[in-house]
Order: sequence, then C-alpha cells, then structure tokens
Amino acid sequence: MQKPFGSCVIRPGNNRLDTLVNILANPTVGLLFIIPGFDGTLRVNGRATLMNDPELLKSMIANDRAPKLTIVAEVREVFMHCAKAFRRSRLWSPNRFHDRTDMPSLMKIILDETTGAPSDENEMLKIDNDLEREYERTLY
Repeated sequence: MQKPFGSCVIRPGNNRLDTLVNILANPTVGLLFIIPGFDGTLRVNGRATLMNDPELLKSMIANDRAPKLTIVAEVREVFMHCAKAFRRSRLWSPNRFHDRTDMPSLMKIILDETTGAPSDENEMLKIDNDLEREYERTLY
C-alpha cells in the first residue's frame, strides 16, 4: 500500500485523546509548518481522517514500534506566509532568547497552579529530572 500524502503518525504521548475526539467532531484541520531559523511559514488546510490500516501503520514503524493509529490529511489549501511577523519578533535570534534558568520549569508552573509545588529545591529538581527521563523513555 502506498503511504498517503499528508499522513501524520500518532506516537505515544500524554494518553489524552483530545485531538482524535476533535477530528471526529470536526475533521477540518490546519497545519502550520515552522522551520527553526527560517522566517517563512507554510500553512496547510484540509480534512483529516483517522486510519488504522495495518499496512499503512507498518510503513511508519520507528524504533520497532508501529503506531496504533494515523491521521491522514487530505490537503485542500496551501498558503505561504510572508516572513514579516517572524522578522519583527526576531523569534530565531539567539540574543533574544530568554535565559531558561530565570524561569520556573513547566512542572513547577503546573504544580504551583494545581496541587502546589514542593518548597524543597532538590525535590523539585527530582520531579523535573523524572519528567525528562520519561520523555526520553516514551518518545517512540
């Protein structure tokens, strides 16, 4: 089976089904392609379909794992966007990057807003490191 144009592989993620439920409710999709360091963007609009065809999924194996489902987008419109917004924002300029050490981690922000982050810096560091290990373990 030939791999459809515009297919996107569903990889292990956060085990939330929001995107899939949204596609079932409204299959209209929009994708914005951004390439670091490149100011122009490409926007693709179309219609999404969820597929679980074994031959299609087999063609998408990564690290010996096949996805359970794929999203296939039928492309209906393609737009190039000019670079003005990215140039004005200087999004890709390293001298404009924020020093991440000046900001709390994502986990600390979430915990502060929900159950409360631990006050012990070592405990918070352990939580952040555990999340990073989990990302590495479940990427594919």
